Amino acid sequence: MEDSVLGRRRLLELAGIGLGASALTACTEGLTPVEKSSPAATVPPAAAPLTVTTSTGSFVSAFRPGVATHWSVAGPGLTPGGAHPLRPVAVFLHGLGGSHAVLMEDLAAHEALQRHLDAGGAPFTLAAVDGGDTWWHRRADGSDTQSMLVQEFVPFLGGLGCDLGRIGLFGLSMGGFGSLLLASQGRLPGVRAVAAMSPAVWEDYDPRREDAFDGPEDFAAHDVFALRPSLAALPKRIDCGTGDDLAATVRNYRAELPGTVEGGFQPGGHDGSYWRSILPEVLSFLGRNLG
Repeated sequence: MEDSVLGRRRLLELAGIGLGASALTACTEGLTPVEKSSPAATVPPAAAPLTVTTSTGSFVSAFRPGVATHWSVAGPGLTPGGAHPLRPVAVFLHGLGGSHAVLMEDLAAHEALQRHLDAGGAPFTLAAVDGGDTWWHRRADGSDTQSMLVQEFVPFLGGLGCDLGRIGLFGLSMGGFGSLLLASQGRLPGVRAVAAMSPAVWEDYDPRREDAFDGPEDFAAHDVFALRPSLAALPKRIDCGTGDDLAATVRNYRAELPGTVEGGFQPGGHDGSYWRSILPEVLSFLGRNLG
């Protein structure tokens, strides 16, 4: 099928990157032999330290007409142009009223990732993109940010050198819902783990939440409670603050999820302070399951 949306080449042109195949090669780590008392005895060489760098850009999405869609990535080995060694990628979905900038500016996730690497955690790349207030699914106004993720942004990350066979999804509030929805619907075969921080989930349709769903049929088509069986084999982590108004429904959602569910309920509310406090454990979970 001819790519009616922005293909990888077009996205890279718009982002001003223009990567060739040589940019996707793995980095060579500096190896230093260590002398021992016996000439024949050696120890494994130490790997060069990994330093997290960031890159940002924007593109015009066929699924978000009329607006610029901004993105940001952070990971070890990024160059000013955005290329980096082939590594897993964790895609972050922001909450209501947020943007791609939440990941770096509000959560300081690039700094948390650096601490994760310094502690010996498995390396991977973080990525975020604008989704507006669409609740990360197709809406009656014609926008479709889930398809933007699947057909535009994730292929774009592949062009940067991300391993699309090892994808993690994570998000907060509206983005927690979006991450669970996308993982449940199976539109990205490379998803290997999902984490939701304070996900905005509901068991029943509420007409007062017309910002999230375009009616009862739309709710039924995106009912993450009904889709829980599809997550049986997928590593998953779900957290929520005990002082969050969503705690009761999140508890109900977790209760009947098949398989092991990591995370839990910790003191905190529906705010950045709580999300920053659990982010290191979320990154550790993603690193273990992607690396």
